[in-house]
Amino acid sequence: MKKSSLWSSFIKPLSHEKIKAVVDEITPMASPGFDYFLLVILSGSIATLGLITDSPAVIIGAMLVAPLMSPLIGIGLASVIGNPDLLKKSLSALFRGALLAVALSVIITLANNAMPFFSMQELSEEILVRTRPSPIDLVIALAGGVAAAYALTQPNLSAALPGVAIATALMPPLCTIGIGIASSRWDVAGGATLLFITNAVTIAFAAVLVFFLRGFSSRIKKRENGALGGLILAGSLTVLLLIPLTYFSLKFFREASENRLIYEVVAAEVNKLPSAELVSWKAERNGTDLNMAITLRTGS
Repeated sequence: MKKSSLWSSFIKPLSHEKIKAVVDEITPMASPGFDYFLLVILSGSIATLGLITDSPAVIIGAMLVAPLMSPLIGIGLASVIGNPDLLKKSLSALFRGALLAVALSVIITLANNAMPFFSMQELSEEILVRTRPSPIDLVIALAGGVAAAYALTQPNLSAALPGVAIATALMPPLCTIGIGIASSRWDVAGGATLLFITNAVTIAFAAVLVFFLRGFSSRIKKRENGALGGLILAGSLTVLLLIPLTYFSLKFFREASENRLIYEVVAAEVNKLPSAELVSWKAERNGTDLNMAITLRTGS
């Protein structure tokens, strides 16, 4: 009894009435409809243009409009309360929304390359950032997913949801996949795909964890064992994602160390030149080859 009361003082299970109210609120949000797909189109268009023009402010705006968090929370809720209909609708909404966002991004990128409204001679930094997922992204998605699910169980915390939408970016990685496909950059599309999968799986796991701890499994349909199995499965998938994320992190760390050494050598050589100043430099790896572009400012 002492353990139970101590646990309850930190994580208070909701009453049956409040649980029903939360389920009634999340169910329509997680079901695909006209409003959902309209917001996917709008947020996907905004995010793609923000990525192409390298505008963080525009990308943040797309995150606020994107509705993809709702089906992920729906997947977590359905896993806990044992609602196959809600799970089916949530998975359908997530899959179709993601596919629509990628296809829309491909079309916008191809149209821009054909006209072009904005010259894309090289990929912007906002695009490249979303091709290098790491364990840090998993931790951010976990914290964001917990915050989103918990805020939905506490009506007075709903003001935190816009911040969660920004932290757990879902639409920008999808649009980066489309840009990578349209540009025939499969490394870009692959890295962004891993980032999206990481965010999606981790947010769903976080939702399962929060709903399980808040008593949804014990108050609805008495599915403690089924909910625990869903929690273990989601947690296992999240842990498995650490393997490719750690691999990419080590790869990027090695490249960063090499770049730092290259910069030190280049800066030392430039300092030997009379009245010369290093403005910028860029190194690109092509297999075993290293291509480097150096910009100098000099009075002679």
